[in-house]
Order: sequence, then C-alpha cells, then structure tokens
Amino acid sequence: MSIDLTNRVAIVTGAGGGLGRSHALALARYGARVVVNDMSAQGAEAVAAEITAAGGQAVACVCSVTDRPAVQAMVDDAVERWGSIDILVNNAGILRDRTFAKMDLDDFALVVDVHLMGSVNVTKAAWPHMRQQGYGRVIFTTSSSGLYGNFGQSNYGAAKMALVGLMQTLALEGEKSGIRVNCLAPSAATQMTDGLYSEEALRGLSTDLVSPGVVALADEDSPTRVVLLAGAGGFEQAHVTMTQGIHVGASPDAALQVQANWARIADRTGEQVPASGAAQYQHEVEAAAAATRSRSAA
Repeated sequence: MSIDLTNRVAIVTGAGGGLGRSHALALARYGARVVVNDMSAQGAEAVAAEITAAGGQAVACVCSVTDRPAVQAMVDDAVERWGSIDILVNNAGILRDRTFAKMDLDDFALVVDVHLMGSVNVTKAAWPHMRQQGYGRVIFTTSSSGLYGNFGQSNYGAAKMALVGLMQTLALEGEKSGIRVNCLAPSAATQMTDGLYSEEALRGLSTDLVSPGVVALADEDSPTRVVLLAGAGGFEQAHVTMTQGIHVGASPDAALQVQANWARIADRTGEQVPASGAAQYQHEVEAAAAATRSRSAA
C-alpha cells in the first residue's frame, strides 16, 4: 500500500505553528498543495515558505476561522488557484482554562466559537465543492478532554465533544458524495499545553509524531466516522458505544428498577457501536417487543 496526495488540495487551519505546521508539512511531503491558514501572518508565511523551499506548493492565508466571509474567500481562492478542495484539516483552536465555577461565560463562548463554529464555518464553505467533485476528506480535531473530561476545561471539552457529534452526522451525509469525515484526538506538546504539564510529561510528545495520522485520514483509502487518537508515536481508536442495558417497561417502580440495576445497565458485554442515532430507538423497540413476547409466552 502507498499514500499519494499529489495534486490534492488541502487547507490546514491554525497551521502557523504547532500541530497545524506539522500537519501542513506532512501533507505537502506526500504531494498535497497546501493552504496554510493562521491568524499570524508571520507564522503562516513561514510555513508556506518552508513547504515551497522543500519543493512543494503552498500559499499562506491569514484569517480567523470565526470570520465567515474571510473563510469563504479562502476556500474560493484555493479552488480558483488549484481547481479543487480535497482535504480539510480543522486544527485551529484556543484555550481559556478555568474551573466552571470561576469561568467567565464570554470565555466559554469564545472557545466554543473558535473550536466548534470555526470548524463549522470552514467545512460549510468547502462542503459544496467537495459534493460537486464527488470527493473530500474532512478531519476535525477533537480531544481526550472532550471524550473523557478534563478538570478546568468544561468549555474546551464541550466544544471538542461537539465536534465528534458533527463528524458522526457529516460522515453519514457525505457518504453518497464520496466525502469521508473523521476526528483526530492528538497528544502533543504545543503552545496550548504550555504550563499545563511538566516538561518531563511532555518529553517525546512531538507534534510530528501525530501528523502521520492526519496523512492516513487524508488518503483516498481512509476510513470514515473514526475517532483516531494519536501521540508519542502511538495510535488508538475511540468509540461511542451502547450497552445491552435492561428493559423495565411502564412499571410504576421503573425508577427504582433503574436505581437497583446500574451494574447491569453498565455491563459492557455485547455492547455495540451504533451505525446511527436510530440504533438506540431500534434497540429499545426490539427490547420492548421481546419483553411482550416473553410475557405472552408465560
């Protein structure tokens, strides 16, 4: 097997440094033409120049992902310049960490706006082009803070888990148009992690060790609806699952039965990864029908 991104056009947001820079350089090494987006003109231009110096093709685009007209112009320019938009890596983000009790709601909203709505803005601008050409690879950057929680990051965690929900639905909607949508949950030492972890803890967490996951998700043969975890050279996959649970019906003591059966409800034996949200309803309807048949047989 091989990966060849020659002539594929990629946009990487927040690519003026850190993970975004590593992603942009990695995609370029595999032949992609890269739009290097960042709020920092110096950072974006430096990364674009680095790609060009290595024999690749890149252009810097300075704008915030929260600026919808600027985002639309960025996508339109990429299509006009190179003829398509094939790969979108939604990487841009910020932190405003505080416990929920002490957090200013403006900081909560800002983090959600950048991570969630910023990703929505760029994806919405690229989506029609991907649908028209019958091809696209969209990567959202989620986080273990969203998947599993992290003290002091309620805003960040909420935004990052929201991106998983967005990915789940867009993967279904994009399938018929050849668009595959996935999430990446990186562990890396970046400007965003400064002061959060010890130098010893961050040793070995190079951003360059995460980017191979982006390249694989950007490939023609990538999967879809995957949450890929990556860090320190390791790669894992996260799943949102549903247990078999219990059926209590319309019993007057239903709440008490739930309370008494937490262990059975949580039992992961036979759990499934639902193909869509409809799987929950289907499972519950079938469980109710099975219970009715059992009572009738008795």
